[in-house]
Amino acid sequence: MSEFSAELIGTMLLILLGNGAVANVVLKGTKGNSGGWMVITTGWALAVFVGVVIAAPYSGAHLNPAVTLALAIAGKFAWSKVLLYIIAQLIGAFIGALLMWAVYRDHFNTTSDPDAQLSVFSTGPAIKNRIFNLLSEIVGTFVLIFVIFYFTGAEMGEDKTPVGLGSLGALPVAFLVWAIGISLGGTTGYAINPARDLGPRIAHAFLPIKEKGSSNWKYAWVPVLGPFIGGVLAAMLYLLLKG
Repeated sequence: MSEFSAELIGTMLLILLGNGAVANVVLKGTKGNSGGWMVITTGWALAVFVGVVIAAPYSGAHLNPAVTLALAIAGKFAWSKVLLYIIAQLIGAFIGALLMWAVYRDHFNTTSDPDAQLSVFSTGPAIKNRIFNLLSEIVGTFVLIFVIFYFTGAEMGEDKTPVGLGSLGALPVAFLVWAIGISLGGTTGYAINPARDLGPRIAHAFLPIKEKGSSNWKYAWVPVLGPFIGGVLAAMLYLLLKG
């Protein structure tokens, strides 16, 4: 499997299962309806586990543009591959959202609340305050990526370069994402990944969902910019401490 394919498929599975967990809790008439925040955070953690297991041997399992950028800044990933990885991640996120919608199509069409429908695809603030919403995404992503830098393990390629979520191993990174969701995710839904929010939001804009509302593009910059800022800050602090 190529690095591009690994990032695309890994991110696709991440979104299919992660957003699927949200759909199972939020949408009307599902078996898991009203299952609560713990079900959602656990679902996302397990979704990350699956994505990392698939992609790690081939691409290092970044599955997140903020991770890709931070690793490049820290000198742990080639700049020439950054755009390729980000494109793969966005395409994978979009496809994953389409598959999730297909599975839950009837439940989308029986859920009359457009905000609930959108929340299955993308994140949104519990309390609208752009400055602090942005801060939440910055801090959550900073924790994710800063911790990644201090895990060692799997290496990719003949040059033995440690890269991506795969360098953590699938289980530790799943626990890391779970911890962030439980502790910091209540403010914005913790995108901590630009592709995780943007790809599904684009899918929401195009899909024929009954009684669908706005895709809330006025907020969309927060879960894209925030994770990038958090990733850059994590890489800079890592380099500073590394000396």
